[in-house]
Amino acid sequence: MVRYRKLGRIELNVTALDRARRFYEDVVGLQYVDTDTDGGVRLRCDHEHHSLVLYEAREAGLRCAGFMLEDVAQFEPLIGRLVDAGLDVQETGQVACASRAQSRAVRVFEPLVGATVEFYVPSRDCARPFQPSVARIQRLGHVVFNTPDAARAVAFWRDVLNFRESDSVGEFITFMRCWPNPYHHGIGIAKFERHALHHVNYMVTEIDDIGRALSRLKAAGSDVVFGPGRHPASDSVFLYFLDPDGLTMEYSFGMEAFPESFPRAARRIEPSPIALDYWGSARDPRCFTGAGANARPEFSKEKA
Repeated sequence: MVRYRKLGRIELNVTALDRARRFYEDVVGLQYVDTDTDGGVRLRCDHEHHSLVLYEAREAGLRCAGFMLEDVAQFEPLIGRLVDAGLDVQETGQVACASRAQSRAVRVFEPLVGATVEFYVPSRDCARPFQPSVARIQRLGHVVFNTPDAARAVAFWRDVLNFRESDSVGEFITFMRCWPNPYHHGIGIAKFERHALHHVNYMVTEIDDIGRALSRLKAAGSDVVFGPGRHPASDSVFLYFLDPDGLTMEYSFGMEAFPESFPRAARRIEPSPIALDYWGSARDPRCFTGAGANARPEFSKEKA
């Protein structure tokens, strides 16, 4: 069985790189690391080398989602499963791995969620400790994919990639954890008319981080599109807001944790006015819809 540590990194395409960097540093609270030779601006929200990479492009959207494996021994069963499923597994070259502080990485284009997905093991932590700024971010929390083929995508991530289902809300969204990571979900798979980013989550340290974000986001001209509220599925307190390109981001505080052995069974929550929020806040229609389609894969030609 393939074992994971967590969702480790997200790559986003943005339409104005300097503007996006300012927003994610000054408003969201990430810390600038460096700019890679491929133009990607790398930022971090925890002790890892980086958590988010921004690339300038004509259309904003998800470029890649990276999942950290428990150790290098996980590559053999993972690659075998991916090949058996008919996916083209691309090994990341040594130069790119070294630049990303990875000891090994592979990428695939997963057609059911319509996104490039990376699996990797880090080679080192950043030499500098992470210093929280405007928000005391604890970690990169989860990513949710929009897809018209949600049911088959859930089956693939469960049966091939060994993610575990935690809860679902009707047929609209399924939450899955990066087993054996205990947090309620590291990904979500949402039924939507096209492949696009649903949202990216940052877990914060205290509920006060949610409250303080309201005035900061308003001052920055960032629209709050859902919340504050509390999710029935994960019990998290949440706040959703838009980045300068209209991509949905989330702060959350608190989340159910599962034991590795004998976890509770996954639940199906029937759709209702409070199925997504116990507190009953109104959701802006722009929330979760994504600004653009997911980027098509751009695999490195460097020899591994």
